Amino acid sequence: MKIALDAMGGDYAPTVTVEGALDTIREYDDLEIILFGDESRIKDELKGKKYPSDRIHIRHASQVVGMQESPVTALRKKKDSSIRRAVDAVKNKEADAVVSAGNSGVAMAAALFVLGTSKGVDRPAIAAIMPTLKGLFVLIDAGANVDCKAENLLQFALMGSSYCSTILNKEKPKVALLSIGEEDVKGNELTREAFKLLKETNLNFVGNIEGKDVFLGGADVVVCDGFIGNIVLKTSEGLAEVIIKMLKREIAGLATGRVGYLLMKPALKNFRKKTDYAEYGGAPLLGINGTCIISHGRSTSRAIRNALRVAVEFSKKKVYEIISEEIIGFHAREKAVIEG
Repeated sequence: MKIALDAMGGDYAPTVTVEGALDTIREYDDLEIILFGDESRIKDELKGKKYPSDRIHIRHASQVVGMQESPVTALRKKKDSSIRRAVDAVKNKEADAVVSAGNSGVAMAAALFVLGTSKGVDRPAIAAIMPTLKGLFVLIDAGANVDCKAENLLQFALMGSSYCSTILNKEKPKVALLSIGEEDVKGNELTREAFKLLKETNLNFVGNIEGKDVFLGGADVVVCDGFIGNIVLKTSEGLAEVIIKMLKREIAGLATGRVGYLLMKPALKNFRKKTDYAEYGGAPLLGINGTCIISHGRSTSRAIRNALRVAVEFSKKKVYEIISEEIIGFHAREKAVIEG
């Protein structure tokens, strides 16, 4: 198996991307990683490090896409960028998957433009795995689509359910629609219409879920548009960091603070691990003809390693093919019902 890695993507690239690649290659005997980016800088990062040279490859890319660049402009003017070259490798069957911690908008646009959508899919969506009191859940869409129609949310639910059952091994995942109330009449026009559509599917649809209940574990898949989803994702990341800092500050203010901190340190460490985005690596872009994993711009080498792990698992289980089959099957069943 070969993974194309955008070595220049992210705030700390190429140092953390190369380090993450080396950590990953040591874990898998059958894995090869292709590093796309500035060849001289990548070689500098590799200098003095021990690694299987026959499983780490460098492909020079003369351009780098900045985090603030427009996807349209980057696709048009930077065809030799590290992210574009990495996606091209998947298209040309030189790699089984692509991973990038760079400009997420450009990564999504490149994947959509180069790889195309799966048959029957109108819009791809980002599926982010997040923790709850009972385990993990899939948030979809986590940022790919700002404006959506009810039909888009229906497809997100189908893709999210397939992803959850395949990757999280949950049979008949509970699917919920994020809204401002549990009743089907609550929410805006988009959620009310999506509710009606989801009720008619064979999904294990459990209705609406409010923001306060998302992390209690009542649903395995939480569906929303990308605008709301990205706010949920970023707010939860910030809240987790603030909670850790507040607890440390409160403990430090106690007379028995040092002893208290030592006693609570294991619990704080476990909490940080469960809420740290680096533990989940990256989020797949579902609904495209291939495997594309989008990582956080602030990714560390650990986050890159976990993103590569997700790419390997996603590719081995052929998740994008399973999702395509699910969408095609849904449309076929819908057509059969209409035709009588």
